[in-house]
Amino acid sequence: MRIAIAQINSTGDFGSNLHKVKEFTRRAAGGGAEIVVFPEATMVAFGNDLATAARTHFTEWTESLQSIASSNQITVIAGGFDSATDNKVKNFLYTAKPDGDPISYQKIHLYDAFGYTESESVLAGEAPVVAEVANELIGFGVCYDIRFPKLFVENARRGAAVTFLSASWGSGKGKLEQWRVLAQARALDASSFIVACGQADPSITGVKAIEGAPTGIGHSLVVNPYGEILFELGAKEELKIIDFNPEEVLGARQATAVLENSKLGF
Repeated sequence: MRIAIAQINSTGDFGSNLHKVKEFTRRAAGGGAEIVVFPEATMVAFGNDLATAARTHFTEWTESLQSIASSNQITVIAGGFDSATDNKVKNFLYTAKPDGDPISYQKIHLYDAFGYTESESVLAGEAPVVAEVANELIGFGVCYDIRFPKLFVENARRGAAVTFLSASWGSGKGKLEQWRVLAQARALDASSFIVACGQADPSITGVKAIEGAPTGIGHSLVVNPYGEILFELGAKEELKIIDFNPEEVLGARQATAVLENSKLGF
């Protein structure tokens, strides 16, 4: 599987964010990638009026992603927002495939931590999603989901060899170290590959961030099912193409057998 990680900073400007998706996808397809993954909140950055953005741009966002995927013959995974009840939004990953059969995963675990309360403006999802993409079963996660092992184990039990996780990881003391450790732990929990794509660090890229909102630290990474980091980006905006073999999970699951040996039902 050849995938591309598009570590970008999104802003409150929908048009600018969409242009960035077009450009990074074009480059990913040019490098032979089958899938390009963007961060959480690629449609519009946290700290902006998400409800208005969802009402105004959701349809254009999903239709544009589908057009980009089809014209470049590559699967595009990117975070956005859809309208929900009580002026809240759904925080979702939208997967646009070249064949026009889209997939949507709604973030289950909301970021009510470190002084931020995502649940005030976002409606939580309820179910994992595993689907076939580029001839492989993959699972999905969004940001704070990475702290909850059961989601990744469930993805694996449903047949996923890889979970793609998009994030807008909040900065702070110890947060980078936690990001790395959590990605490695989830890979080990599920004997799966973890492809974790975060927003770049706006303090490095020069993108104006909204104070108090989780806006990214960069350091997107891919972890193999043995918990080894195959590569890790820095803090700036960057596109990285990487090859790995999802069939390696078979050996890992035989060697560690954590899924088979679990006694607590997860």
